[in-house]
Amino acid sequence: MNTDYRGTVVSYISDGTGYPVVLLHGYLEAKEAWEMLSTLLCKSYRVIAIDLPGHGDSGIISGVHTMEMMAGAVHAVIEKEGCGKVILVGHSLGGYVALAFAELYPELLAGYVLFHSHPHADSAEAVNKRNREIAIVEAGRKNLMYPSNVSMMFAEKNLSRMPDALARMETIASRCPDEGIISVLRGMMARPSRAHLVEEGRIPLLWILGRHDLYFTPEKALGEVKLPGNCRVVIMEDSGHLGFIEEPEKSAELISQFTEENRKRADNHG
Repeated sequence: MNTDYRGTVVSYISDGTGYPVVLLHGYLEAKEAWEMLSTLLCKSYRVIAIDLPGHGDSGIISGVHTMEMMAGAVHAVIEKEGCGKVILVGHSLGGYVALAFAELYPELLAGYVLFHSHPHADSAEAVNKRNREIAIVEAGRKNLMYPSNVSMMFAEKNLSRMPDALARMETIASRCPDEGIISVLRGMMARPSRAHLVEEGRIPLLWILGRHDLYFTPEKALGEVKLPGNCRVVIMEDSGHLGFIEEPEKSAELISQFTEENRKRADNHG
């Protein structure tokens, strides 16, 4: 399925029936990355998985894909589908977009999930890494980049038991167009901290982290954020950066429980 946003195609999948749960993938991913989790959630919910601009089958809008711009693309899909309030689940980059969405369109959220993500701005180290990746892509050598990036997403102990999942995620990464990768990297470097948004607690939050995440530890992600009462933190003990693939049943259980708790609250409060 497609919708138009700023004259560009935004591709998405809608499956199942029930309360809407919207899935936003991470960097070098696409809507297909959610297949295992989506299959489980579709038994009880309407699941919408979106290709963020510059990834998958969605188009490239500009030279910089800010988190706010991509949140606008998500908004266009939710409006087209007539969802009303949703549960928004963002993985990594998708979590940055979810935070921007929560800031811009709080009235459309019953709750949101940061899945292996965080509200902090890029560190100097992260900016340097992204600039190196831009240089690699601009040199026409992105094929040297994504195999290592993808393997780092899995906990080391899961690599040998999940070869098919690893190969599939590498294939998805290889489909990302050069221009889209660069636009998203620039957008991630430009994003502000939204730790204050988490701390304000205006919207219920489920924050899922991986004990063996090689991109950032749970302690680094949580940083010095003062968690509000309506934020639940869960650390997945057998996952790296892809808990929805490494522990799909537990992921589905956590999101289902969060959805049930907060759809009732949202319905009671309009």
